[in-house]
Amino acid sequence: MDILLLVAGILGLLTGLAGAVLPIPGPPLSYAGMIALHYSRFAEFSQTTLIVFGVLTVMVTVLDYYVPIWGTKKFGGTRWGMYGSGIGLIAGLFLGPFGVIIGPFAGAFIGEYLHDKSTGRAFKAAVGSFLGLMAGIVVKVLLCLVMLGWACVEIFRNTV
Repeated sequence: MDILLLVAGILGLLTGLAGAVLPIPGPPLSYAGMIALHYSRFAEFSQTTLIVFGVLTVMVTVLDYYVPIWGTKKFGGTRWGMYGSGIGLIAGLFLGPFGVIIGPFAGAFIGEYLHDKSTGRAFKAAVGSFLGLMAGIVVKVLLCLVMLGWACVEIFRNTV
């Protein structure tokens, strides 16, 4: 059973890291990998560690949906652009890996363009959405890398 939990944990951590960039829930998968490892004999995380990573995972996952919308607003977008960015993000989930990048950008652009027919303003809001999305990806990758590193240290510590 321990070997199965080890394999599941490592797969969860690695899939989570890939999911930090792809349209799958990266940090939750990495966290699930840590939980699987915790219940094996190969790693033992403190309760504090599991709680902190759990809270960070929830925060990053929630913010990942909000940050592109916030970026749109910060770059001068109106509600039209923010709603467009949100709708584009959801639509992009169904279009594969590039859909998650293109969706918020296109949605913010279309929303702003429908609002005031200004291509320049619409493009600026779309850039804000894109930068917000990229910031979210960076934070997700960092969190998944920290969880992966922490798990590797624990596995090494418990097997040597």
